[in-house]
Amino acid sequence: MRREILVGGKAGQGPNFLGELIAQGLIKKGYYVFYSRDYQSLIRGGHNFNQISVSGKEVYSNSSEIDILVCLDDKTRKIHEKKLKKDAIILDYTRGKGNAYYAGVLFRALKIEFSILDSLLKKYKFYEENLSEAKDGFENGCTSTLEKSCSLRFKDLGILPKKIDLNKLILKNGSEAIAVSSLKSGLDFYYAYPMTPATPLMMELGMMQLDEKNKHRVIELENEIAVALTGMGSSVVGKRVMVGTSGGGFDLMTESLSLSAMAEIPLVFYLAQRPGPGTGVATYTSQGDLNLALHSGHGEFFRFVVSPGDNEDCIKLANDAFHFSYKYRIPSIILIDKHLAESKGIYNEKESLKKIKEIKNPIKIGERFNSYEHDLEKDSIATEEAEIIKKNFERRALKEKEIEKEIENFETIKIYGNKNSKNLIISWGGTKGAILDSINYENLDAKFTQVLYMNPFPSKHILKEINKSKNVLIVENNFDSPLSRLIREKTGFKIEDKNKILRYDGRPFLYDELSREIRKRLK
Repeated sequence: MRREILVGGKAGQGPNFLGELIAQGLIKKGYYVFYSRDYQSLIRGGHNFNQISVSGKEVYSNSSEIDILVCLDDKTRKIHEKKLKKDAIILDYTRGKGNAYYAGVLFRALKIEFSILDSLLKKYKFYEENLSEAKDGFENGCTSTLEKSCSLRFKDLGILPKKIDLNKLILKNGSEAIAVSSLKSGLDFYYAYPMTPATPLMMELGMMQLDEKNKHRVIELENEIAVALTGMGSSVVGKRVMVGTSGGGFDLMTESLSLSAMAEIPLVFYLAQRPGPGTGVATYTSQGDLNLALHSGHGEFFRFVVSPGDNEDCIKLANDAFHFSYKYRIPSIILIDKHLAESKGIYNEKESLKKIKEIKNPIKIGERFNSYEHDLEKDSIATEEAEIIKKNFERRALKEKEIEKEIENFETIKIYGNKNSKNLIISWGGTKGAILDSINYENLDAKFTQVLYMNPFPSKHILKEINKSKNVLIVENNFDSPLSRLIREKTGFKIEDKNKILRYDGRPFLYDELSREIRKRLK
């Protein structure tokens, strides 16, 4: 069993603040939660909402049906009433009441101690004002009917026999996990120009910069061209560097991507996907940049590309990106999507960080670099000698062969569900959560293979799972299913159009809707 709480209101009203309080309170109560954000590209007004999925067992995505609707304005109910279950609980907008008031009401209704809410409020500005509102809601805003309704809804969730140990399991989003992993990988500089949904990583690393024990620096520059070039400048003087942007900004970085490969300057690119082309819908999610990551740049060169699907993957794969970039002096790309970058899930961060590898910059201070083809034996002086050009191409290509050999010791795919099932689901990135919940909550007879490495592609591992399966489905947050094309290119196996489950409206998959689509295809 699971329950869904949706908090909606105008931009500027604080649905993020209220959603965070509810999620953290439920964790303290002993539940697992998954928490996502939906917001328009507006500073004020419009409609934003946060959805919290809560369960007594692991939960990784949201549902299409709402159990509790919290309306911070009079528009929220009209927008979401079609999603309400028949016996849904609705807290309607009350003029003059802020979001801390609603937090008090819900904490009382969900039987979460007020002391927990108090401790959470201390982390935010305007503590005294928020505390007063929260007390009002806790003491006066929760009716006996509301309290009884919530008790009935939550008693069958299978609350954990032990409280969740917050020293082991914490609530974070993908951006926060990437930030933690990058620092543990030795990040010295992060350069970026703000572009949703890459901005949260810049903000997180910027906040972490305030801690004196962290020595990294976050620098915002005038555009993405400057970001990539400055990143290479820092790398050549011995620093470990990451640069970040979304698809439109990455377009501007592609000349530098090629330069990084030719000059053999290690550099990690963080590419956070949103819908395109052009501006697209700036604050929504997509997986439309796989081909951009794999093929952008001029000339022939190798780049390392990974795509995480949850926080644990973010920890591991960010470190892998630094490892291969700096060991082999190549560009690497961390390919993430808005849904994962901004949605919050519970994971064991301390355990994940134990696997982090130390990263060293192999470049010697004073070493020379050249964007032109060059002779390494003559201090990288530019050359047009045919034999040297041929030798350099072969030497750079050899890196791919060496990496392909090394990744045999790395986890390049993950397999979930019934590993003996003849029904195979293949996917990548932030679709992972909805697929896992479809299997775990809907008892689907299916095996899920998650692709972690996009380049080098784990062809033989994918083909092995395909050959053991009768039905092969693919799930992607895009229109053209680039992973299907990549699988066909690398393995020769064609996934039929009828077996492609695609969503391309800027929204993430919801587990109940996805499970129905999967069953339909398997019939």
